[in-house]
Amino acid sequence: MGSPRRILIVDDNRDTAEALAELVRDFGHDVATAHDGRSALEIAATHRPEVVLLDIGMPEMDGFEVARRLREEVGLQDAILVALTGYGEDRHRRLSRDAGFHHHVTKPVDAFKLEELLKLPL
Repeated sequence: MGSPRRILIVDDNRDTAEALAELVRDFGHDVATAHDGRSALEIAATHRPEVVLLDIGMPEMDGFEVARRLREEVGLQDAILVALTGYGEDRHRRLSRDAGFHHHVTKPVDAFKLEELLKLPL
C-alpha cells in the first residue's frame, strides 16, 4: 500500500458509515465519519480529507450539495470526491460527474475495488 490518506466517509446510515470506516482503517488510512451534510462540512474543515466517500441520497442536504459546499466553502478543490450510492444507472453516473465527483461507486461496495481506488494517485 502507498502512504496512508486522510479519508472522510459521509453516509446518513450510521451502520454503513461505521462498517466502511472500519474497512478503510484496515487498509491503513486515517478515517473520519459524518452522518449528515452539515457535520461533513464541519469535520472536513478540520480533518482536511484527501478523499471523500460521499453518499448521494441523504436527507436535508444531498451528496451533490455537500460536494459543492466542500469545494466552495471548505476549500477542498484538490480532494478526490467519490460518489458512494445505491444509484448505478448511467444517468446517475453522469450526474455525479457533472457535480464534480471523480468516481462513482455503487453500493454494496466491493472491498477489493475500493482498496484499489484508494491507491490511485491524487
